[in-house]
Amino acid sequence: MEMVQPLLNSDATLDLQEQETNKEEGLGGETEDSEEAQLLCTAGDPKMEALDSRKERIPRDPETCDIPFYVSEFVEREVGTDYESLSKLGGLIEQLSQNKAKLEEQVLTVSSEVPKRIQKALQNAEDSKKSFNQLLEKESLLYDSINNHLMTSKPWMEDLGVLISQIKEVERHLAYLKWISQIEELSDNIQQYLMTNNVPEAATTLASMAEVDIKLRESSCSHLLTFVRSTVQFWHKILKDKLSSDFEETLNHLHWPFVGPTQSQPFGLATAPANTQEIFTNFETLFSQLLKLQTSDELLTKPKQLPEKYILPPSPPIILPMQIMLAPLQKRFKYHFTGNRQTNVLSKPEWYLTQVLMWIGNHAKFLEDKIQPALDKAGVSVNAKMEFSRALVMLILEKLAADIPCLLYDDNLFCHLVDEVLLFERELHSVHGYLSSFPSCMHILSEETCFQRWLTVERKFALQKMDSMLSSEAAWISQYKDITDVDEMKVPDCAETFMTLLLVITDRYKHLPAAARKLQFLELQKELVDDFRIRLTQVMKEETRVPLAFRYCAILNAVNYIATVLADWADNVFFLQLQQSALEVCADSSALNKLQLGQLASMESSVFDDMINLLERLKHDMLTRQVDHVFREVKDAARMYKKERWLSLPSQSEQAVMSLSATACPLLMTLRDQLLQLEQQLCYSLFKIFWQMLAEKVDLFIYQEIILANHFNEGGAAQLQFDMTRNLFPLFSHYCKRPENYFKHIKEACIVLNLNVGSALLLKDVLHSATENRTETIILNSSQPTAMAALNELGIYKLAQQDVEILLNLRTHWPNTGK
Repeated sequence: MEMVQPLLNSDATLDLQEQETNKEEGLGGETEDSEEAQLLCTAGDPKMEALDSRKERIPRDPETCDIPFYVSEFVEREVGTDYESLSKLGGLIEQLSQNKAKLEEQVLTVSSEVPKRIQKALQNAEDSKKSFNQLLEKESLLYDSINNHLMTSKPWMEDLGVLISQIKEVERHLAYLKWISQIEELSDNIQQYLMTNNVPEAATTLASMAEVDIKLRESSCSHLLTFVRSTVQFWHKILKDKLSSDFEETLNHLHWPFVGPTQSQPFGLATAPANTQEIFTNFETLFSQLLKLQTSDELLTKPKQLPEKYILPPSPPIILPMQIMLAPLQKRFKYHFTGNRQTNVLSKPEWYLTQVLMWIGNHAKFLEDKIQPALDKAGVSVNAKMEFSRALVMLILEKLAADIPCLLYDDNLFCHLVDEVLLFERELHSVHGYLSSFPSCMHILSEETCFQRWLTVERKFALQKMDSMLSSEAAWISQYKDITDVDEMKVPDCAETFMTLLLVITDRYKHLPAAARKLQFLELQKELVDDFRIRLTQVMKEETRVPLAFRYCAILNAVNYIATVLADWADNVFFLQLQQSALEVCADSSALNKLQLGQLASMESSVFDDMINLLERLKHDMLTRQVDHVFREVKDAARMYKKERWLSLPSQSEQAVMSLSATACPLLMTLRDQLLQLEQQLCYSLFKIFWQMLAEKVDLFIYQEIILANHFNEGGAAQLQFDMTRNLFPLFSHYCKRPENYFKHIKEACIVLNLNVGSALLLKDVLHSATENRTETIILNSSQPTAMAALNELGIYKLAQQDVEILLNLRTHWPNTGK
């Protein structure tokens, strides 16, 4: 306390001197007094204390006083302006002293520990340095020792390397000799088996020798490979010749091959010999033994391959016993369908195609009953009938590859060949179950030159067919016109023939192996559709002057039918697969933007969308032209009806019975006749669109040209309602249950015009109030629903509020005192 008090007194004295100086200079010294000086100099003076409490506190500048700034701030914060709080100073001083003692203790502790840590770290560094130096010395000694050892052992290593090389050479020679010994042992075994007529074991041993050949295939010992291969070939030829001759003899006993329907069973129609079972047993034995030669046969025989341009799928060689069984058929095929034989005619491809199908059919039962069990018993996963068919189809492929270049530029011959090949393919797959993964005639037709020629011929003959179908006298007549149940679409003959043509083209290219080829045919179909659409448009333009004529309607039916069929095809699995293929092709080539790719991928669009859109546009244009034509006739027929004196017609009470206005008869008769005519000539879906479009136009015409253009007394309004509800609307009741829903303007206008006077006055007041309130923005939203509710209550939903007000003003039958 003795330390702080002198400081405070000195500070107060300085502040009092400054205050006197400021008063003399008129500067209002009290505004610059520090808070500490006021506390000390004005203590006990309540007025001064009140004055001081309103003064602004100004922080002391540490440069102009003896007490540091942070000290005065600390005192001000802890003590404040209350002298009673000076009692806290003792505790403050004690707390500060304790903090000071703690800080001094920490400083002493740190100052004593740091040198020890540094010393310890230096000692560790010295120890590490010594250890490192020791390791370097050891490393140097070890290095010298190793070098000395290597120098000493180098002559030994050289001698040892020579010995190891000699050992490896001997091991290679030994392995070489072992392989030769193994081959010779197998060869001797085969010889022993053949000497004892143990052919099955000889065949098994040859299979083992062939496996050795396969194992040594990657070896660089060319002489060893030659020795093995020549040995395999030697014994393979001996065994194959022996087994083949025995097998062929057995086949002869079975009267193989079965070249006619009468020989579709073994021994034909002749009486089966007594040793039939023995023959079949011998056949199965030889068949299984020949199967054992399959591996060696594949090593020694390279199958005949067609040129790579035909891109045939990979397929294994035909099994050896099947090759022997097929040999006589192959010989027959080449004898009849190659060279200068009379049966080898380019214009008759059906001869050899039909022959192959007959052979497959004649042998199918024998293959399934006798050959397949033998294959299953031998553990060979081969289908006998498919193997037999595949071998014969390869004959067809070779024949086609040779014949097609000769008739490529003769359209008739080439087209005939394609037709026969497609018929052959269809029967081969559907009747005989030939797999699509096997080589087929479609691979030959898919070759680039042949395929482009095929596309050209298809396009040429399709265009010729289109010319003939459009020029036919029955082109625009439906084939089923006399059959009501069938003739719903009223399709003209030319349109049905055209879609049949497209369907036939689809069937022709459906089984092509490559998706890219199918997409090219799809583009051809789309071109043909577009060409047919253009032709229909040209014929339609010739009939434009009479849009209700039979031919014009037939064209419209044709357009609608084609668009409908294409839309159905778009959901067909085949075309969905083509769409996916097109998506992949376009994604690779970046031919479409991201939006179009997305639409294709999400199935929002189809491969026929462009064509369908063009046909729909043509259909809409033609329908619009028909509607406009009928509407013009309706307007002409309504000229007198428009001039009807609605203002002076007698009221309903003045007439015994309401009858149709005489001036409305031409209008209604015109509508009736045209509707009946088009109902007979257009299909149901087109006629529905037509009468709905016409109803919309008639509705607006009567509303705008007749109702809004006239004033109506009570009789006129009643007559108008009678004409519309009892005569116009029923004309369309044949086509829908509630025809008035298609004449909403007329219907609601009649409601307004025929309201009784009280309801009309009330409605007029409600609408008038709503109109006035609409200008006041405060209650805009509360007044409008009232008017709409009133209109809805009367059954008025189509007409706007302003339209109803206009209609109310067209009424003339108001009371004299009414509004």
